[in-house]
Amino acid sequence: MPLSQNIVANYASQIYLALIGIVMLPFYIRYMGVEAYGLVGFFAMLQAWFLLLDMGLTPTMARETARFQGGATDALSLRLLLRSLEAVFLAVAVLGGACLILGADLIAGRWLKVEHLPKGEVANAIALMVMVMALRWMSELYRSVIAGFERMVWLGVFGVAVGTVRFVLVIPLFVWVGSGITEFFLFQLCVSMVEALLLTSKAYALLPPRVAGAARWSWQPLRSVMGFSLTMAFASVVWVSVSQSDKLLLSGLLSLADYGWFSIASLAASGVLLLTSPIIAALIPRLSALHAQGDDDRLLLLYRKATQWVGLLAWPICAVLAWQAERVLWIWTGDARLAAQAAPILCLYALGNGAMALAAFPYYLQFAKGDLRLHLLGTGLFVLALLPCLIWGVDLYGAVGAGWAWLSVNVLYFALWIPVAHARHAPGLHLRWLLRDVAPVAVLAFASALASRWLPWPEDRTMAGLQLLAVSGAVLMIAAMGSPWLRLTLTNFRQHEQLEWQG
Repeated sequence: MPLSQNIVANYASQIYLALIGIVMLPFYIRYMGVEAYGLVGFFAMLQAWFLLLDMGLTPTMARETARFQGGATDALSLRLLLRSLEAVFLAVAVLGGACLILGADLIAGRWLKVEHLPKGEVANAIALMVMVMALRWMSELYRSVIAGFERMVWLGVFGVAVGTVRFVLVIPLFVWVGSGITEFFLFQLCVSMVEALLLTSKAYALLPPRVAGAARWSWQPLRSVMGFSLTMAFASVVWVSVSQSDKLLLSGLLSLADYGWFSIASLAASGVLLLTSPIIAALIPRLSALHAQGDDDRLLLLYRKATQWVGLLAWPICAVLAWQAERVLWIWTGDARLAAQAAPILCLYALGNGAMALAAFPYYLQFAKGDLRLHLLGTGLFVLALLPCLIWGVDLYGAVGAGWAWLSVNVLYFALWIPVAHARHAPGLHLRWLLRDVAPVAVLAFASALASRWLPWPEDRTMAGLQLLAVSGAVLMIAAMGSPWLRLTLTNFRQHEQLEWQG
């Protein structure tokens, strides 16, 4: 399968799943209520922490499968590794799941601040969500095998189909059966069982035929790949600590209804990073290739162009979400009370995500050069600064305090650490990068989005939504005027058109 098709399939499915989740959220709120949706947010957070138990084993399985495809290992070794990992994953799923299920009553009664839902129903829902997590955990192992065989198109189509069932077909269940949290998670459990069965079948269908020798469990295949796995595990621990610590703290401090509002706002703010991820996925291997060729001039040129590309996507959406937070939430959910409650959180998290989208660029440069020591140090300092700020902010101001902590630490990282990384890996670049590639687009985006606050806005949600789209488009076009690369491209295009017309 051509690489381009795999990339397109992968990102088309990711974008579809993200968008369908956003589109369906107002229906969940309508049928389930905000407090019950808080449990859905708690489930998403708990699943992210549960995946830390992976210890880098699923990317290792994908890597070893790809190595088999390239002829670097044999069929028996691949089957031995899969059999060994199956035993590890099953043991973790059973033990981890059992611990969480036994603690379901404690979580429902002591950790979560439930106000209106019956505690017994919440405990049952937690037990069901743990079983869903265990099945998804097992599914990831077989998904990594399929990815290692480069069946990205199949995975993309399969992901779209399962996501549609999971997110959309739950609505008929709400209408005709019931919209309680028990029904919701029982439905998710059924979907996860089918998903796990189909992924397992596909993975085994792709494996090479049985060869001489017994593919039994052994420590030896695991020892041979633990170095790579632990490196990936450390990166996962850092990322989950950065992205999920606030959600973990807030789940135990806020009422479940308030946590539902927080989950909605943080989901909306994630759109800033969602729009930029396809560019980053294509950028990193290209930067790595240019460094391998010794072409540092083209590497830095692409680095600066990509900064402007990401800025053109991140800054306008960040600015609109920040300055129009309450209106965005009202148009999205139709709940004016929810919009007013969650707007400050959305504003702060959108701004923090905008800073993060650009602050990540020195990492791409370090990854291309194969030297991540400075990045690991910077990320460690980021976590050390974020956690006490979160604890202090959440304790005093709740979810809004978490938003201020997220924004403040991201801005400090952007202002203080990026110059250090640039000085080490691209001396003399930082001021040009900041003043020419970042600041013009950001200033124009934020100024134009701020000006839109004084426009007359219709009271009808549909008309307000259309106006919001028009405003977003206008902010994008105004921000684009700040991109030197885009201005040069348009100038060259016009000159080319004039030469063709004259010829």
